[in-house]
Amino acid sequence: MNRRNFLKQSALTTAGGLLIPNFLKAYEKQTLGQRVAPTGKILVIVQLSGGNDGLNTVVPYRNDIYYRERPTIAIRPDKVLALNDEIGLHPAMQPLKALYDDGLVTVINNVGYPNPDRSHFRSMDIWQTASDSDTYLRTGWVGRYLDAACQGNAQQPFRTIEVDDTLSLAMKGNSLNGLAVLDPKKLYNQTRSSLVTRLNKERSADSPESVTYLYKTLAETVSSADYVYDKTKIRTTSATYPNHELGNRLKTVSQLIQSGVSTSVYYISIGGFDTHINQPGQQERLLRQYAEAVGAFMDDLKVANRQNDVLLMTFSEFGRRVKQNASNGTDHGTASNVFLIGGGLPARRVLNEAPNLTKLTDGDLTYSVDFRQIYATLLHDYLGADDVAILGRKFDGVKIV
Repeated sequence: MNRRNFLKQSALTTAGGLLIPNFLKAYEKQTLGQRVAPTGKILVIVQLSGGNDGLNTVVPYRNDIYYRERPTIAIRPDKVLALNDEIGLHPAMQPLKALYDDGLVTVINNVGYPNPDRSHFRSMDIWQTASDSDTYLRTGWVGRYLDAACQGNAQQPFRTIEVDDTLSLAMKGNSLNGLAVLDPKKLYNQTRSSLVTRLNKERSADSPESVTYLYKTLAETVSSADYVYDKTKIRTTSATYPNHELGNRLKTVSQLIQSGVSTSVYYISIGGFDTHINQPGQQERLLRQYAEAVGAFMDDLKVANRQNDVLLMTFSEFGRRVKQNASNGTDHGTASNVFLIGGGLPARRVLNEAPNLTKLTDGDLTYSVDFRQIYATLLHDYLGADDVAILGRKFDGVKIV
């Protein structure tokens, strides 16, 4: 493998661990340019990886078919946190129910896409790239938003941040990738390591294209790491968050928001939702963690007077089959639900109809909302972007903004 290919495949392309030396400083300034002020609207995306069971998350507690098909794992009607006369939340999600009662939660049922794929990897790719099920894209919808947001301006990977050590496909654009930041101080220290000085010594052997790519990638990474770290030194949150993965990551997002980092989209992923075996206990634990973390995050934003500026969207790559399996769990399905929380949306509501358990497609829920309709609305109405250019074609929006 030559040095150029190594660089392209290394952490450099995802804001990882190599540092920019002094010889790149002039290019760094030229590339980053003038940093812009925040626009005020922020989208936080929480991905529930593994295929969360939507029917036991938003429960059709008045539906006899639900209880017939799930004799041992269905949520009892008296335990459900009712949202209306048909559906309610899993009992572990009391903090989310409190947000709903405060007018901050919109529930969208039956979200999916045509010709669904039950593979975790393929379905997640579809959600992250906003492609058709038979089309393979190498860029993500958030990455293409970043391309559009920085077009004609300074290259600013920090405009979209994934709170992780690596970058998902959703965050990769045609000309620019988002920034992967799990710990701003750690990333800052990594970008000041002496490791890259060896590249400095060998740079004369590089072709012009290779040198340009190296300069650009390292400059973008170090400038963004420097900017984010400097901002987070200004202000930290004193709010109490649950001490688990999602709690810690949402605390980081809140700290970045309150520090004034000019980021429009944050992306977080948590796993464990592939509940083929003994689902009740595992899903209850995960949904409790999710609801506790989101509750703490929204309370923190309320104290900072930022609840109306920040919209949190939660999705999973697919739901589960209606009928439980023989292992007290559920297998891969299709349509599920999406939560939208905060952002100054209209008061709490269930946006559309409950799942129709009499009209299944091969034992699975039939989608009625294409997830790209939600993306289109968030891009156009909330972030003020060109949804058609980013998604590749026009999708009818949903009335959420």
